[in-house]
Amino acid sequence: MPEIKNYTLNFGPQHPAAHGVLRLVLEMDGEVIERADPHIGLLHRATEKLAESKPFNQTIGYMDRLDYVSMMCNEHGYVLAIEKLLGVEIPERARYIRVMFDEITRILNHLMWIGTHALDVGAMTMFLYAFREREDLMDTYEAVSGARMHATYYRPGGVARDLPDAMPQHQASRWRSQKEADRLNENRQGSLLDFIDDFTRRFPTYIDEYETLLTDNRIWKQRTVGIGVVSAERAYQLGFTGPMLRGSGVEWDLRKKQPYEVYERMDFDIPVGTNGDCYDRYLVRVEEMRQSNRIIRQCIEWLRVNPGKVLSDNHKVAPPRREELKADMESLIHHFKLFTEGYVVPAGEVYAAIEAPKGEFGVFLVSDGSNKPYRLKVRAPGFAHLSAMNEMAQGHMLADVVAIIGTQDIVFGEIDR
Repeated sequence: MPEIKNYTLNFGPQHPAAHGVLRLVLEMDGEVIERADPHIGLLHRATEKLAESKPFNQTIGYMDRLDYVSMMCNEHGYVLAIEKLLGVEIPERARYIRVMFDEITRILNHLMWIGTHALDVGAMTMFLYAFREREDLMDTYEAVSGARMHATYYRPGGVARDLPDAMPQHQASRWRSQKEADRLNENRQGSLLDFIDDFTRRFPTYIDEYETLLTDNRIWKQRTVGIGVVSAERAYQLGFTGPMLRGSGVEWDLRKKQPYEVYERMDFDIPVGTNGDCYDRYLVRVEEMRQSNRIIRQCIEWLRVNPGKVLSDNHKVAPPRREELKADMESLIHHFKLFTEGYVVPAGEVYAAIEAPKGEFGVFLVSDGSNKPYRLKVRAPGFAHLSAMNEMAQGHMLADVVAIIGTQDIVFGEIDR
């Protein structure tokens, strides 16, 4: 019988679980992994360096493109850092809108994760189910910002505009009959809040469908139970945050422990795992979708009965309204200076962190008193998780690497900044 040889194997970047941006060098003993060495640098975006050459307000759009599945959450971390340095007060309504869209973004992120993770492991149906719901949530992004993904909706001082009173309608075309368009428009007859409200009523049954497909599925459990186990103590040491930390049994969530915006007024639970394996992290993220749904419903109830401003009146930071711009010379000057020169942020340094869908997304901002950041450093959750790849994969089989990459929910835009 021939001896088993040791191989060095290139896993990715063309492998479906590495999605074109990760090169993983695996040292194999037969089919068992002895060492996993992630090589990053295939998607270098230079975001932190670019930010130093642009006025503060022109970098918001770059934040969307870091973790390009959690767009508005990234904006939130950056905008909070600027607001801390500026000392700007933001309207109450804008706080609730931010929290609502943070949670919509969390659901968007977890839907993408559950679809691609299951697809990588071999379950096709899950991907199609998850993208059906993502379509509705992408429409809410488009309704408030005009863009389905990279919204640039959060601004220092609040949000760019208030929630619209009407939803875009589907039109009949050569691919869609009038009858089909009418069916799709049934829940689009009211405002954006009505549309989101309708979604939150339907969504729990969709999560039940996902769980029917996966939670007790024998093959899914064989692929995830006992794979990539990380103890609570080790998760602390490795710098895990978010579902990766909570899956190991640590009840840490910035929304509860260091609340920002209006999270202290929200009623929700923090799901935690017990075993710290891929299956527990799956259960944690599924429950997080249910909790996000609860938070969104609370925001809708408050926003319905509390109209008001959504952007600061300080025109040194926030642009004047369009009607003021047409009639008032001073407003025109404010607008012109704001979008050419930006605003001057007081000298100092600040760290602002939010509970992004993947973990703690932090922004360390240094200002030298000019209109551009002196230094911007992003604390991306995925970077710490990918660093643990070697430890999580050792002793597992080659096929388990796919499950481990999936459970880490990594997006390379934020890792490769």
